[in-house]
Amino acid sequence: MSKQPLSTLFISTLKDYGLPAAVFVGFFAVWELTARAFTIPEFVLPAPSRIFEVMFANLAIILRHSYATLESTVIGFGMSIVFGLALGLAVGYSAIVYRAVYPLLVAFNTIPKVAIVPILVIWFGIGKVPAVLTAFLISFFPIVVNVAIALATIEPEIRDVLRSLGASKGQIFTKIGIPRSMPYFFGSLKVASTLAFVGAVISESVASNEGTGYLMIAASARFDVPLVFTGLLVISFLGISLFIIFAALEKRLVSWAYR
Repeated sequence: MSKQPLSTLFISTLKDYGLPAAVFVGFFAVWELTARAFTIPEFVLPAPSRIFEVMFANLAIILRHSYATLESTVIGFGMSIVFGLALGLAVGYSAIVYRAVYPLLVAFNTIPKVAIVPILVIWFGIGKVPAVLTAFLISFFPIVVNVAIALATIEPEIRDVLRSLGASKGQIFTKIGIPRSMPYFFGSLKVASTLAFVGAVISESVASNEGTGYLMIAASARFDVPLVFTGLLVISFLGISLFIIFAALEKRLVSWAYR
């Protein structure tokens, strides 16, 4: 097998990593220049240099609250993977369950999750549990829907051919349905992982004494806007990191589904 030319490898690496890095650097450079050129007040839009300065000055506090957010998000997201995959398989396997449960899922997903947080506080009190449950609730729906749709939309021609060859419904489900749903499943994980952070931060900003959401609310009450933007950058970094992890798993496990 011939080796890939160095020039082609360099161009491929540049497209994969160089271009996104250049866009990020350019974004922060424009932000910095704009803030300095127009002398925008710090309490309106701090420059990135000021944000990173505040970040390193409060690194210990930021790390503690970031860990609390990450812990709540990972636990809630892990729950959504387990229950979302199980329910998605059940809904996709049975047409009766699909017609009975799917409208209920859609109706539940239309409820703003921030409206559920006060109820969770009444039930479980202020702390980590509402953050975990909010992360679970907000990331649960995309997983269920994607897996269910992947199973429910198997081409009828494929079902007919397999049935004519003597395959049972269970065999079609395990041999065709589940493998076919895996690209949808991993695609939903990339979306749901970022939503889980949104849910955890929403709950922390409303009903918690720790976490990045709590840190940002406390900083905004003191008009410490650079620290608020620091929280935003931390949440963005954590979300991107989790997204990259699942994107790598997707590429590793279901690369056969993509050209």
